Amino acid sequence: MLGGTPSTQDFGQRLRSLRARAGLSQEALSHAAGVSVRALADMERGRTRGPQRRTVEALAEALGLDGDEAAGLEGAAALGRPRPRPRTAEGPAVTVPLALPRDIQDFTARDAALATLLDLAVDTGPDRPSVSVVAGQPGLGKTAFAVHAAHRLAPHFLDGQLALDLRGMDPEPTTPRDALARLLGAMGIADAALPASVDDRASLWRSLAAGRRLLLLLDNAVDEAQVSPLLPGTGASLTIVTSRQALAGLPSVQRCDLALLRREEAVELLTRIVGPQRVGAEAQAARDLADLCGHLPLAVRIAGQRLLSRPHERLAKLVARLTAEGRRLDGLQAGSLRVRAAFALSYRQLSGRTRTFLRRAALADGADFSPETGALLSGLPYDDAVACAEELTDAGLLQSDPSAERYRFHDLLRLYAAEQVEAEDGPGVRDAALDRTAEWMLRRATAAALHFDAEHDRTAPSADPDPETGPTTREEARTWLEAERAQWLAALRRAHDTGRHRQVLDTAKAMHWFSDLNQHWEQWVEVFRRSSDCARALGSRSEEATHLNYLAWAYNLCVHDPRSALTTADAALAAARGGEDGLQEGWALGYGAGALHRLGRTEEAQARLRDAARCLALQRSPQARLAELTILNTLGALVRQAGRAEEALDIHRRSERICRAGVEGRPDELIALYHAVTRQQIGNDLVALDRWHEAEPLLRQALAFFETAQMPAWTEQARLDLGQVLGAMGHPEARATLTAAHDALAALRSPRQAEAATALATLDRSAPDG
Repeated sequence: MLGGTPSTQDFGQRLRSLRARAGLSQEALSHAAGVSVRALADMERGRTRGPQRRTVEALAEALGLDGDEAAGLEGAAALGRPRPRPRTAEGPAVTVPLALPRDIQDFTARDAALATLLDLAVDTGPDRPSVSVVAGQPGLGKTAFAVHAAHRLAPHFLDGQLALDLRGMDPEPTTPRDALARLLGAMGIADAALPASVDDRASLWRSLAAGRRLLLLLDNAVDEAQVSPLLPGTGASLTIVTSRQALAGLPSVQRCDLALLRREEAVELLTRIVGPQRVGAEAQAARDLADLCGHLPLAVRIAGQRLLSRPHERLAKLVARLTAEGRRLDGLQAGSLRVRAAFALSYRQLSGRTRTFLRRAALADGADFSPETGALLSGLPYDDAVACAEELTDAGLLQSDPSAERYRFHDLLRLYAAEQVEAEDGPGVRDAALDRTAEWMLRRATAAALHFDAEHDRTAPSADPDPETGPTTREEARTWLEAERAQWLAALRRAHDTGRHRQVLDTAKAMHWFSDLNQHWEQWVEVFRRSSDCARALGSRSEEATHLNYLAWAYNLCVHDPRSALTTADAALAAARGGEDGLQEGWALGYGAGALHRLGRTEEAQARLRDAARCLALQRSPQARLAELTILNTLGALVRQAGRAEEALDIHRRSERICRAGVEGRPDELIALYHAVTRQQIGNDLVALDRWHEAEPLLRQALAFFETAQMPAWTEQARLDLGQVLGAMGHPEARATLTAAHDALAALRSPRQAEAATALATLDRSAPDG
């Protein structure tokens, strides 16, 4: 007896006895040792008689064995291991060449991907050799993952593990002929016995692999043509292929596309490299460092190795260095490890056209870009740009959107590509590309926005730079304007900064109606600030007043800054009076009143609104009638809030009469919008007068119109008004209506979300079981 365990047992019996003595289930031992339950069961049943030494060591540690017991378990395993086969024509023995590279001890995360490969290893059989392709962008740690996985899976492949670097990033990658020579040499075939042709070598390799359970790691593959001849055709083998290319042409393979690390995984990797004490002492700096590395494993490892070589340097110091974008890639190098070098390898593999597309696409604004933007920046035809984007996606240098034809960079790769613009194109070519793109984007944005301008002449020729591909409906226009928001806003900035004032004014004016549909976009402040600057530069007091009024609106409703709104409205009032523009004077008085109301200066707000109504009543233009409608509706709302609901109702009835009479030269659908607003106001007046049943249908009509018109900011406020009426009436729809309004208003960052929350709380208190 040795330690209470019989000494005369085969490996499976001995392992089962030791596990029972330790009181562990197979699942518990599997988890502790890092060996699959399937593999553990095979060992105990005698199907696997001689697992490898590293597996036995892991089991011994998990079982808590002392030195003698561990040696006894290893001895039992050694007896069950197959002896090297004699070298014969049928089966030469696997020798040492092409052994697996050293595993990385601080390997982190990738648990799901490892589990998938483990399942694949278990499912291999004589008639189903498995292949897994590990692909993705530079720096994801594909090789490190594949090597780590191979070491973990080695116990399942007792006939050997082979690793071959195919040098796919070299100027001259390994040829299939040479790769097969090395594989056959590892199987014991002498150089003199090697067949001459690739096909004959591949046939011999497949016949030798067929009778063995092999793990084959083909690292750094360049394309399908290089890999295909190396894949076993039969036998219980598993081949892991790593490549920066997608290798989409390989049939019947399992794909393992590695993703970026999550933030906590990146911090864990940093911790394993530099130690928990340093990371724990600067936890926030560690998180910031992970973010600056873009959660890219290579970048995190380089940052960690750099810190490890400087044990007294604070993490915050490296964070400060990497925060400057122009120095980030310089900071991400440690010895021979360099992020820039990893990107350069892939960049050099590209054709000249595709390199141009990649580096110029880095000039695009926003989180992603369309092929359209890439074509404009690179100066390529659209179809060529699409082909380049797809090629870059296959090469792991761009990530494609799962549902739209849009692409994105990793942050560090974007910095690298931008460096290449400076190095290969220079300022002149870069500026020309930006100007060309800005000009086109603003023309497209202006044409798209005019779909929402009720005063635009629909029979006028389109100003779109490419009418054949431009939006033709309001829905298409909205989709484009929302998707390309970052691009056309960047174009507006460039036009403003380079003195193209008229183009900025035309675009901003066209955006005025569209902005009403997206009141939650804070960018409207910047749009109208720049347009008012341009109007001032052109010396047009009337246009300056117009765009200052747009800006006051944005301050009031988009960023909820009434003080800035009041200052801006006062400036608009001065400009309107200086330009003798009665329409803009009325608007300026109205926007100033809105700011005063939000500042709690209610009486001053009402006075300004009355002045605005009188000013606009003197104007005879259709625009003045529409402005008068807005002012009257706002005035009535303030009067109602002041406790004079009957007076408010009279004011809103006046608005209703204007709507019913119509406005000359303005389409019925536009007047219907104003009528919907008026119905909402009248409904709220009736609510204030406790005339709930009269209010309900008017609020439902207003809500239905705003929903149909796809005006979310207006829709959800009307939904809230209706929900409050339904709640007061005890209507069964009240809770659902108020909940929907609250959630949507919160998403829109509307101040009225608090009102919705209060209404829901009131409903709870009034519930029968409350």
